Amino acid sequence: MVGIMKRRLLYTGVALALGVNLFFGAQVFVQSAEAAGKNDIYRNLRLFSLVLERVRQDYVDGENLTYQDLVYGALKGLLNSLDPHSEFLEPRKYGDFKDDTEGAYGGVGLTIRVSGDYLTVITAFEDGPAFRAGIRSGDQLIRIAGRSAVRMSDSEAVRLLRGAPGTEVQVTVRRPGTDEETEYTLKREVIKIETVRDLEGRREFRLGADKIGYTRVLQFGEQTTGELEEAIKKLSSQGMEGLVLDLRDNPGGLLEQAVKVCSLFLPPKTLVVSTEGRDPSERREFRVPVRGRHYELPLVVLINQGSASASEIVAGCLQDLKRAVIVGDKSFGKGSVQSVIELQDGAAMRLTTAKYYTPSHKVIHERGIAPDIEVSLTREEEEALNLRRTPGMLDSPDLAARREEIEAVRDWQLERAVDLLKGITLYQQRNGKLAKASKQPTVPKN
Repeated sequence: MVGIMKRRLLYTGVALALGVNLFFGAQVFVQSAEAAGKNDIYRNLRLFSLVLERVRQDYVDGENLTYQDLVYGALKGLLNSLDPHSEFLEPRKYGDFKDDTEGAYGGVGLTIRVSGDYLTVITAFEDGPAFRAGIRSGDQLIRIAGRSAVRMSDSEAVRLLRGAPGTEVQVTVRRPGTDEETEYTLKREVIKIETVRDLEGRREFRLGADKIGYTRVLQFGEQTTGELEEAIKKLSSQGMEGLVLDLRDNPGGLLEQAVKVCSLFLPPKTLVVSTEGRDPSERREFRVPVRGRHYELPLVVLINQGSASASEIVAGCLQDLKRAVIVGDKSFGKGSVQSVIELQDGAAMRLTTAKYYTPSHKVIHERGIAPDIEVSLTREEEEALNLRRTPGMLDSPDLAARREEIEAVRDWQLERAVDLLKGITLYQQRNGKLAKASKQPTVPKN
């Protein structure tokens, strides 16, 4: 009897073990099948094709939808779902992207923004067609190329204003404070995008009595390094003893230009930045070229929460190598590499393919660059300073009542930077170590 009971217990245990094994085995099989389904390209493409065709045939307002419309929309959603920086660029948008980074485009020389229902002129470039015609900061665009500009997006306005040099576009402008509307016929020209400015938003680069120079880099385009070196030479000829490099609200731009900007202040072969992608073994290093000049003058770099990407590469590199003091607020933390891949029909995609690392291998992405000396500004102070740096902006009628208030705002970050440079140059002068590189930059021998 005891033997029978033991056998029953044994059989029950084996049955339970087999049942548990079968249950978990089935679970693993189901999960594996689901995983295989998710990675089955043909199965998922069939699903995409089915949805595409149903939308094309049955969508209530789909009479004018084309397959290209639907595919472009799907590609936008696909890339936007990856991260905030990957995107699909339709041919027109890709053309605008190339214009902005190459540093020149055909247009009338205006920067604009949406203000309420109207498009307001932020800047009329002083040597551009719009400025010569009489359009100024603060003016409102009422009509562009025969179309009402009321409630028009800034991207659509840019598309209408830009075009081949030599072609014409009609714009109707209203100056706030008056009911007068003026129509202009503007002939488009090649507009050069200047990315390096002085304290007044111009390119005069006058040196004050304190001998501290100031340059502001708005973004990193193809001409940025040349423009910056030209500014440094102009300031150096006036006896500059220290330089403030302002990268606040600089959204980034070309990696190559960030490396070249760093090369103006670092010796040859110095590591500026490295990138690592999906495979860590495919690490790329970007170093200062062997040839070229570099300036040894004292340097302070200004950053804030609007400093991103290429501007963070410059700040992080110069900070790591103790070549500059970083002042301001922690930067944005956009340290990823977007490769631009051209597609058919003039379209392209920007795809995040790697992340940036400073010379000491600190990751920038989602962490940013912390300043050596933290100095914060309020949002109101930042807005006032941006208005003050935009040429002609304070002359606009809608800001006339606030002009004195805006001009009274102090730039605490810049003031701290200037004080630092004064202290550094004074110390070096007393110790006989003040670098004369601003007048005689180091030129590596071949």
